[in-house]
Amino acid sequence: MASSPGQPVLFIVPGDPQQRTGGYRYVARLVSALNQAGRQAQTQGLEGQFPIPDAVAEAAMDSALAHCEDDACVVLDGLAMGGLPAVLERHAARLRLVALVHHPLADETGISDKDRTFLLASEMRALAAVSGVITTSRHTADRLKDFHVPPEAVQVIEPGADTIASGFKTPRQIAENRDFRLLCVASLSPRKAQHQLVQALAELRHLRWHCTFVGSTDRNSHYSQQIASQITNLSLGERISMVGELGDEALAEQYRNADLFVLPSVYEGYGMVIDEALAAGLPVITSDGGALATTGKRPGVRQYPAGSVDALRECLDVCLSNRVLLQDMTDAAGKSSESARRWSDAAEQFEQMMRQNPATKDRSQFERQWLALREPADHRARNETVLGRLQDWVRQWGGNNADPGSDAGSEALKIVDLGAGAGSNGVYLSDRLAVSQHWTLLDQDAVMLDEAISRLTSRVAGVNACQCMIEVNNLYQLIPNQTHLITASALIDLASAPWLDALADTAAARQAAVYIVLSYAGEFHLSPEHADDGLIRSLVNDHQHGDKGSGAALGPEATGYLQIQLESRGFDVTVGPSPWALGDDDRQLQAELIFGWCEAAQEQNPAERTRIDRWQTSRLTLAEQGGLTIQVAHHDLFARPADE
Repeated sequence: MASSPGQPVLFIVPGDPQQRTGGYRYVARLVSALNQAGRQAQTQGLEGQFPIPDAVAEAAMDSALAHCEDDACVVLDGLAMGGLPAVLERHAARLRLVALVHHPLADETGISDKDRTFLLASEMRALAAVSGVITTSRHTADRLKDFHVPPEAVQVIEPGADTIASGFKTPRQIAENRDFRLLCVASLSPRKAQHQLVQALAELRHLRWHCTFVGSTDRNSHYSQQIASQITNLSLGERISMVGELGDEALAEQYRNADLFVLPSVYEGYGMVIDEALAAGLPVITSDGGALATTGKRPGVRQYPAGSVDALRECLDVCLSNRVLLQDMTDAAGKSSESARRWSDAAEQFEQMMRQNPATKDRSQFERQWLALREPADHRARNETVLGRLQDWVRQWGGNNADPGSDAGSEALKIVDLGAGAGSNGVYLSDRLAVSQHWTLLDQDAVMLDEAISRLTSRVAGVNACQCMIEVNNLYQLIPNQTHLITASALIDLASAPWLDALADTAAARQAAVYIVLSYAGEFHLSPEHADDGLIRSLVNDHQHGDKGSGAALGPEATGYLQIQLESRGFDVTVGPSPWALGDDDRQLQAELIFGWCEAAQEQNPAERTRIDRWQTSRLTLAEQGGLTIQVAHHDLFARPADE
């Protein structure tokens, strides 16, 4: 369902929405443009710490989303949502959540390795929970491929540049008999690299110039103090001014009076101030960091390799030593200003996205990504002894009943896959059962069923699927009378005792063999050990017994319970271990496991949040560094009917 033209849109940002960084100004301008176009839009700020969230931030996000009406459209600033995937997952089914990503959080400079590791895994999971993603540049859109975001889910909406520069008149003329006036607009932070600009200017004190830094000194007060000390120590106090944040009118005056705009940032997700400078007819010197490599390639812009103080100094030297060259750059910038993008253009793109994209999250996307991520580990873990018992039974069945070359029909082995997902179980087994096969796939997710059918069609004689909830009261009806084998993977630990009773009854009634694999067995061990491994394991196992849809789940006890039920009905049952062994090649799967375990642990005992968070950070860091191994215990089960 596409949103109606009048449907309100809520933009959620961390902290005070009135902050004047590029990201906050982007949201403010887009909200204003949407309202002018007739779409009701507003901004809400969240209390708490971001992007590594604290309990206050988590509660604030959860409360903000809980107060949204069903089907509401909520645009989540990446800085706010990237560290809170579990909160997003709780609300994604009833809300239309859209991520606004200026640049991936882990790409930020000046963060610790452990924070970078946390943010990489957390933001990937958060992006899987939303229904769409807005980026401010093609560079960031391409970067999100590494986060497994489908390209069709991303809409690039570049910023406008017609607010600060409105009312400016070009062409500009470079005055002959005064100092050059340089302007740098950016919050003071290491990523913006004002220290490099100060260093470069210090070597050009023989030239006539004055530079003004516009931008918050409070967001990173330590860095701001370093810049102030650097200016003082280099005796540049009369030549470099730090004026802090400015309102629109004062900022426009700075653009109006400047001769040259300089942005020394080492990385930008877009670089909105470049557009604003060009729209004001100002020539620009900027690095090629991040998206600037593309967005900075415009007439009137001179670029240098990001991080190179020498290259920055050379650019400044050339421009400040040659008024003719600078005038040529100014004229080119004036021509660029004639085609400046408007915020109304950005609003129209937003409207197109609202019309084209699905209204709510395809909730299966995260599950599909999870299943794809775990599939190699699942296939490696299968117990060969239990599989061999199945293969022996199939060979015996084939000798008595089937022609391996036959098409789907009465002579094919008829297999029902419960909770088939994207077909991983079928892909694994189809090549290992040396008879003609016809598969019936049961799952509640239609998209994954389509994928499973596609994967199996060329492998087996026949495939059909049924989108359904597999419940105690319908399990018997869902499994056809002529079924020979009932199988499932990573399923029964979520099931209740009555559900497993129904499965055993149905298998006995159909005289079908049963092959159930990769059921969680209640143990996982990490190496090297951590003092709180036991706490996490205990809480996870307690959480496993919660209601997963069919009543209280048996969790780690499921395989043993099913074995008893099948044996009491005359089945010959074999059970064997099928542990995951996850090492350096499985880092992403390790990270997702750690997130999942910690989410379950916090739900089970919120009072232990601090210990759980500390454990999570420690384990994610070790996983990213490649020093972690994880063993997760599973059980495989095969049961052959009583009369065989």
